[in-house]
Amino acid sequence: MFKTLTTTATLIGVSIFAAPALADSYKIGLSAEPYPPFYSPDAAGNWSGWEIDFIEALCDRLDAECEIKPVAWEGIIPALKTGKIDMIIGSMSITPERAEQIAFSDKYYASPTGIVALKDSDVEPTPEGVEGAYLGIQSGTNQEQYARTHFADTANLQVYQTLNEELQDLVAGRLDAVVADTLAVQTFINSEAGNSCCEYRGAVPSDPELMSEGMGVGLRQEDTELKDRVNAAIDAMRADGTYETITAPYFDFDIYGS
Repeated sequence: MFKTLTTTATLIGVSIFAAPALADSYKIGLSAEPYPPFYSPDAAGNWSGWEIDFIEALCDRLDAECEIKPVAWEGIIPALKTGKIDMIIGSMSITPERAEQIAFSDKYYASPTGIVALKDSDVEPTPEGVEGAYLGIQSGTNQEQYARTHFADTANLQVYQTLNEELQDLVAGRLDAVVADTLAVQTFINSEAGNSCCEYRGAVPSDPELMSEGMGVGLRQEDTELKDRVNAAIDAMRADGTYETITAPYFDFDIYGS
């Protein structure tokens, strides 16, 4: 049964695995900044979204109580490494740089990096196509790394702490475009404000050294047994239809990818 999560609430489920749980409870870290439709809190601090539903299903299968712990994004990896949280489940891209610091589960969804631009702009998702444009990027993301690598020589990069702040400035005309996770901006594009001002211009060219293979659960490198069980849970959720059930209310297309 679904339980709305808050910063102090827990999820309790029944495991489908014969092995005992590695721990009675886990602290799940995600960004303190809202990231709809994946996760966001209401006025009372209750978290909801696709990723919150995913966390509940995963913790059910681990037979564990899980507590949501919002953490500033730039400090979330240190929080994991120092034991303040036990897992990161907050749309963290699997990248070579991050994999040097922490372990990742197999991906649990994938989304390309793309550009959303003002309709009256001529911005396109290439270095030449952003020449002279003011581009919004979110601090600490692989979209920031990509933009700094490929767009810094031609565009004016404006750094924001949250995607919402970027999109607000885009609507206000203070930006020409934003470089963002494609799935994360779907809600905005389909909204009245987003549809009236802006449009999706497409995915940026791939860069294997910077682009993610998908989003993974972040784990401490020594937690190898937990990583195996998380991977088994993800596989089981996809095999028995749970993944599709979770996804249907939020997306009408496959977010797992090939």
